[in-house]
Amino acid sequence: MLQQVMTKPHEIEFRDIPVPEPRKGEVLVRIMRIGVCGSDIHVYHGTHPYTGYPVTQGHEVSGEITVLGEGVEGLHVGQKVTIEPQVTCGKCYPCTHGKYNLCEKLKVMGFQTTGTASEYFAVDASKVTPLPDHMTFDEGAMIEPLAVTIHAAKRFPELKGAKCAVLGCGPIGALLVQSLKALGAAQVMATDISDYRLGLVKQLGADAVFNTAGKDFGEALLETFGPDKADVIYDCAGNDVTMNSAIQNARKGSTIILVAVFAKMANVDLAKLNDSELDLNTSMMYRHEDYAEAIRLVGEGKIRLEPLMSNHFAFKDYLKAYEYIDANREKTMKVLIDVQ
Repeated sequence: MLQQVMTKPHEIEFRDIPVPEPRKGEVLVRIMRIGVCGSDIHVYHGTHPYTGYPVTQGHEVSGEITVLGEGVEGLHVGQKVTIEPQVTCGKCYPCTHGKYNLCEKLKVMGFQTTGTASEYFAVDASKVTPLPDHMTFDEGAMIEPLAVTIHAAKRFPELKGAKCAVLGCGPIGALLVQSLKALGAAQVMATDISDYRLGLVKQLGADAVFNTAGKDFGEALLETFGPDKADVIYDCAGNDVTMNSAIQNARKGSTIILVAVFAKMANVDLAKLNDSELDLNTSMMYRHEDYAEAIRLVGEGKIRLEPLMSNHFAFKDYLKAYEYIDANREKTMKVLIDVQ
């Protein structure tokens, strides 16, 4: 089979290696689609702080089971699946207290351990989540980023009936807007500096959108929600400007949730954060229940994934996919690799 390997930034090779045989407790998955995410792009540019080379990428994935290893139950050959890419120790405090997404020794397929970018992938059956027959492989490859936003949305426990603001309308921001509405938020306002992305999230259910290149965020909050502003602000952009804007304009005593990963050390106004007694919370990946919720909400038609699919590339054109993303940053949401 062919396996993708990024040997160093901007260089990808394909190696012809034997198809793996699933060991006890594993299944062999025929990989169909792989999504490219922002973290993959950081690896491509050599700016990911926790990934070395060579590395086989791929963590947003869908496929079908072709072989069951010894002892595997509850799954069957031909079943459509996605893979949860977290590799955890199972022994540390977070793992033994239900928060394995925070494992002290967490590794993620495609970054610190071998990813799914190959024609076949052997994986522990516990990492496999079945997909409904009606779900496309394209949609299945997007369950992973959707699970990120389901988990992030639920980091605010009083979400039903809440007034929410989302800063940044890239793929995660666009999925978060839908997740918030699907999970019961009353109003969702979204901001970005791209009219294209704002138009897209408006179509996907945002109640109000503002381009903060020309509109003050504080004014946008008042215009949308009135003097009580938002109950919670989600930062999906992850930079000093957006975080400081959230801190300066949040209603006193409300909540800010950082969803994005800061690319550098933050320089934000903690004095104002303290003065307003704001809850600054964060969100890290997902757990299995977030995958299950994501699949359910897509199946019920409450979240639409197809409008976010920007382009497809053949497996051997992996490098072209990155070049396309770099050349079309504003209008690219989700690029999918067709492995088969």
